[in-house]
Amino acid sequence: MAILVTGGAGYIGSHTVAELLDKGEEVVVLDNLQTGHREALLGGKLYEGDLRDKELLKRLFTENSIDAVIHFAANSLVGESMQNPVKYYDNNVYGTLCLLEAMQQAGVSKIVFSSTAATYGEPEKVPIEETDRTAPTNVYGETKLSMETMMGWFDRVLGIKYVALRYFNAAGAHASGKIGEDHQPETHLIPLILQTALGQRESIAVFGDDYPTEDGTCIRDYIHVSDLADAHLRAVDYLRSGGESNVFNLGSGNGFSVNQVISKVKEVTGVDFAVEVKPRRAGDPAVLIASSGKARSVLGWNPQRENLDDIIASAWQWHQNHPNGYAGK
Repeated sequence: MAILVTGGAGYIGSHTVAELLDKGEEVVVLDNLQTGHREALLGGKLYEGDLRDKELLKRLFTENSIDAVIHFAANSLVGESMQNPVKYYDNNVYGTLCLLEAMQQAGVSKIVFSSTAATYGEPEKVPIEETDRTAPTNVYGETKLSMETMMGWFDRVLGIKYVALRYFNAAGAHASGKIGEDHQPETHLIPLILQTALGQRESIAVFGDDYPTEDGTCIRDYIHVSDLADAHLRAVDYLRSGGESNVFNLGSGNGFSVNQVISKVKEVTGVDFAVEVKPRRAGDPAVLIASSGKARSVLGWNPQRENLDDIIASAWQWHQNHPNGYAGK
């Protein structure tokens, strides 16, 4: 029996494929390579195509004995979602509907879904718990919440069990150094700082230094990408063992400010670089920290790489060896 990984050539998807292969699982990947990279796949059977291609999905489920699905395929840029909501509802929500329809037709009843902390919007308290209010402040977060709601109804009506994993800031790279983070455009803080350390950017921008935090900059929860991948495998096992549909936060439970991350990058890399303070961005909460006690308790998830030094060091190894990402060394 195989596990289908949609968006498996992306950043978190490729690390999850690597973990699955390490565990001896048979892996089938569906990716249109719009933002993913063929080179990021360390194995598995790749179908290159779009989630909304119903004939392709039908063929994929017919040609392979799929036991469960791990669903990453989605557009995920907050700013873009606010400029082009049609793209986000079409790809994220309609794409997921096509996938669930194909699963139902093929008799596949287990799906682990890549959700996001953006479903919470402005948090009422920190650390954030799964039972807290969900009120997204952007289209991206709203589409992810819509996908969760859709899966809830598919469970109630059709018995398709799901686990939604709401995660916070993924960072780091695979221990082998073979796969890492390569987005075009890059929007994540740690790779942007590392690109500055490599001299690819003149400075790193800090958006707002007047937040109600100790040093005035935003605080975020960083989790190593391989620990995220491990949680997806545990969620599949949870469903395989008869677990009910559920939602879990994935985070370290520790918060680091933007200035702390910049200082840590300078320390790990041994490189000094310019920092430029700019005005706040709309919709950036001051503090986002996850309570991941439920995932630790129910899934037995125990992150192994929670130290910020280790997360940054693994990412630095990747960026040094792949300054241009998968496009070439």
